[in-house]
Amino acid sequence: METDLFVAWLEEAARLVRADRDRLTELDAAIGDADHGTNLDRGLTEVCKALAGAPPDSPARVLATAGATLIRRVGGASGPLYGSVFRQMGKALEGQSGPVTLAGFAGAFEEGVVAVERLGKAALGDKTMVDALAPASRALALAVRDGAGVRQAVEQAARAAEEGAEATIPMQARKGRASYLGERSIGHEDPGAASAALIMAALAAVVA
Repeated sequence: METDLFVAWLEEAARLVRADRDRLTELDAAIGDADHGTNLDRGLTEVCKALAGAPPDSPARVLATAGATLIRRVGGASGPLYGSVFRQMGKALEGQSGPVTLAGFAGAFEEGVVAVERLGKAALGDKTMVDALAPASRALALAVRDGAGVRQAVEQAARAAEEGAEATIPMQARKGRASYLGERSIGHEDPGAASAALIMAALAAVVA
């Protein structure tokens, strides 16, 4: 997994989020601040500008730049949360030369998920982006264990993220603004999980 792949991943994530911005905002309007799609679209656009303006020379630098930009440029909770995922992945890969192996990527992704769990004090089942990210991380780890190739592993992770996002619909939120709604949060897909599924779909698209 070369540097160019990571840049392409973020560019495709920006494209998918922009295309789905209104749906993400509608999901957030039901149980949040109605700004998730707009904020994440703006943040990923800034990430693409930062990467184009100073092209990174390693996957670690791509991810670190993305994380720092999201934290700095995105309002609400999504900036710090997604920023922490990418920044921690960058830290995990720091110092590695050459392409990132699938095992290396899976390990870095797991560290990114742990970082967002700590920052958001969220766990699987709380109706947050963790409900998409954690299954994706688990799918990557299983793919590594089973000797899968990068394409197969990433496709499995993307499916797991999508299924995880859909599984938030019947959940009652236990974290974030949605938790204030109590039972009224049931029946709505979590916007953070939905955007996490899009970001994993973007990775599957560029790997394919």
